[in-house]
Amino acid sequence: MTLGLLDGRPLPRAALDHRLAALRNGPRATALPQPGSSEDRQLTRWVAQVLLTEALCEAVAAERDLPVAPDGPAHLDQQAAVELGSITAAAYEGNAAVRAVYDAVTADVDPSPEDIAHYRTLTTRPAAESWHLALPDGELEADPTTLPVALAEALRAAPPGEWVTTGPWTAALLATHTTPEGDDPTPTLAPPPADSIRPLARPRTRPTPHPGRGIGTPRRPRPTRQPPPPLRCTDAPAALVHRARRAGSNRADESIRRTSPIRRRPAA
Repeated sequence: MTLGLLDGRPLPRAALDHRLAALRNGPRATALPQPGSSEDRQLTRWVAQVLLTEALCEAVAAERDLPVAPDGPAHLDQQAAVELGSITAAAYEGNAAVRAVYDAVTADVDPSPEDIAHYRTLTTRPAAESWHLALPDGELEADPTTLPVALAEALRAAPPGEWVTTGPWTAALLATHTTPEGDDPTPTLAPPPADSIRPLARPRTRPTPHPGRGIGTPRRPRPTRQPPPPLRCTDAPAALVHRARRAGSNRADESIRRTSPIRRRPAA
């Protein structure tokens, strides 16, 4: 089965099936929608868009002979991820070729002082607290105001790293982070600064494994299901298109146009 076309070359669906299987067997599996539901189909379309973005940027990087650093995945801060959009942000974090193309098409972007001042007005934020939590099936960052009140109160009263259970919720508070008022995690409109990107594999203080799911506990086998039909890519990343146009890259602009499936004009 074919996922899409790139320069007339079919992209096999096997990559999509592999990525979905990795998600289903990963630490966040319990947060994914029920297989076969409408939300699951939306997840499949979203993952397909990420894969197509990665494949497109890999082709552009090879065509332009861009240096692709063989480093591991990166992690954008929340604001930068929202500004890029979920599809582009996911591709940027997980694929070095996407980051290389992003750097290339934004290298000549020089915002005016008025643009920067307007950006500061929109991005200045009040002080905020963030909690780094451990759950029985993984870890996450969360705003304490979005948690159930009883769970938040129990976590505040418990020592760091201690598991607490309140009703159906079980969690451990590993660390708290406070963003000062007016702190802007993206001080320029150029490519993301180094301090807004951090490796995913950073050392963390981990609590004792939850007794309900110890380390090495096998997961229940999931029922097999038929793969959905081939997908059609209808939502090319608008952020990447905008960056390519501002940088004057007609080649990349034509490459990332909103078509179904994605096609790119042969090189002149």
